[in-house]
This record gives sequence, structure tokens and C-alpha cells, in this order.
Amino acid sequence: MHLLRKLLLPFVPVYYVVTWLRNKLYDVGVFESTEYNFPVIAVGNLSVGGTGKTPMIEYLVRLLGKEKSLATLSRGYRRQTKGFLLANDDTKVEDIGDEPFQFHSKFEDLLVCVDEDRRHGIAKLRQLKNAPEVILLDDAFQHRKVKAGFYVLLTSYSKLYANDILLPTGDLREPRSGAKRADVIVVTKCPKNLDEVEKATIIKQLKPNEGQEVFFSSIDYAKELKGKKEEMSLDLLTGKTFSLVTGIANPKPLLEYLESFQLEFKHLNFKDHHDFSDSEIDMLKNEGLIITTEKDYMRLSPHFKNQDNLFYLPIEVQLDKPELFNSKVNTFVSQF
Repeated sequence: MHLLRKLLLPFVPVYYVVTWLRNKLYDVGVFESTEYNFPVIAVGNLSVGGTGKTPMIEYLVRLLGKEKSLATLSRGYRRQTKGFLLANDDTKVEDIGDEPFQFHSKFEDLLVCVDEDRRHGIAKLRQLKNAPEVILLDDAFQHRKVKAGFYVLLTSYSKLYANDILLPTGDLREPRSGAKRADVIVVTKCPKNLDEVEKATIIKQLKPNEGQEVFFSSIDYAKELKGKKEEMSLDLLTGKTFSLVTGIANPKPLLEYLESFQLEFKHLNFKDHHDFSDSEIDMLKNEGLIITTEKDYMRLSPHFKNQDNLFYLPIEVQLDKPELFNSKVNTFVSQF
């Protein structure tokens, strides 16, 4: 923990009171939450930083997209626009943000939109001629003006919310008691060999409410790297040197995965959602082969139009009880 964050410890009780009171005022109806007569699913977390919201949204798109028309609604973090924006063929990554742009690039039939005011964004989506049947809210656990019908709460295996404290010293956005709003809790980025004993220990730490199911997920990395024009097997990297470029909250799982192949690479690490400067782009263009994350690829690829040395490694979520998770989501959606 950084010294500055330790020095800010006296402010934690103040932050607790403010966030607890805000939640209580929503709980008792003093502050208004809008409910909906169609399926709205929110994915979020109690903490700042990466818990795997983007892969979970993509999991839900794959689960529901075959039977239902879907839309994702995000704030559009660090975008260069304001208000409601529905992605189209001319949309650029800076218009909607890297994660929504990733959804837009991957799922042809998915409506992808951004709006700081989720309530306004939902209303605009429902006014469309091709209004979505299901809306997926990305990073909306604290957006209490909207009351989703189903909440998926994520917490990272390496930093459980049960072991964290509030900002500004810790990483929690709100008290741990906020977890009670979740319908399901997913412990993300778990090691593949997580055993039942450790799962039981974690569940005991999280103290779920009765009826709250706890799931465990791991990251499933693809065996093929994807580039602008071609794919490349990871096996072809053996004996080669390359640069790994990451601008995500926690690159450790990716590093460990690549190191498990005994690959030789230089890691260029940037902060989450990093906006690459012109000088950094010029530097990267001279790096030779570059491997990056899918989210970073969305921001970097427009600068590499005339080069074929940029690749990303796709990921998907693997759940320990996918049938039960899918059933809970499908049961909720089928109620409407």
C-alpha cells in the first residue's frame, strides 16, 4: 500500500458514512430508483480496478444473443464524447471508449451504446425501432438510479472485497454490505486448479446471503493470436522475442500464462485505459512483434494501419458451474 493511501486512512470513515447513507436512502426510497418491465442485467463490482467485467458481459452476450436482441450500455470511460451515443459503422474507439468498442467490433448484431446517465440511455434504447429485448449494463453496480432486475457482482480472486477496505486507503467504492444487492457473486481470475476446500473458504469469507449463489471463474486464453490480417499460433513464438504491451488494471494473469510457455518477451506496462501518446506510438512501431490485450488492441490498432506486427490474445470466461449460472440468467430473462 502506498504511503499516501496510508496517510488518507482517517478519511475512510467519512467515505463509509457518505456511501452507506447514500445506499440507505436508495434502499428506503428517499432517492428514486427506476425499475423496468423488461430484462435489465447489471454487471459490476464493489471495488475500483479490473475484476473482469468485459469478459463477463461478452459471456452474457454469447449466452443470450442467439435467442434475444441485446444491447450493452456503458458509461464510456475516457471517451471524447458526451451524452448518449449509439455505435455505428463510423464509430471510432475514442467516441465510445475501448471496452464498448471491443463489444462493437466483436458482435455484429449487438447494439452498443454509451451514456453517463444510464436511466437516460435505457430510455433512448427503448425508443429505437429495433429496441433491444434485453439490456446489459456494464459497470453499473453503484448506479442506483437504475434498479436492474438481475445483478452479477464480480470480485477478483487475488483481492476479494471481503479483505478490502474503502477508498481512499483501500479500493472499495462502497461498504461490503452492498454485496447484498447481488443475485449472483462471481469470484473471477481464479487459478485453474482451485479446489473445493479453498472455494468453501472463500465463500465463508464472502458471507453470501441466503439464496446468493457464489461461482468461480477463470480466464481461458486462446491458442491463436489475432492480428489485422492473420492469426498466429502461440507455438510460433517459441524462440522469438517480442514485446508485451498492457494497459489494463491487472496484467499478472496474462504474464503468468505467457511465462508458462517459457517465452522471451519485454513487458511494457501502462496504466489501465492508457491513452497512448504520439511518442509512445512511434516507440511501439519500432518494437518489432507486439502482443497485447484485446482491449489495448482496440486503442492501438488504428495507429498500426500500415503495419502487420500487432497481435492480441483473445480470452473467454470459464465458470465452474456454467449450467447453474446459465439457468439463473435464463430464468430471469424468461420472466418477461
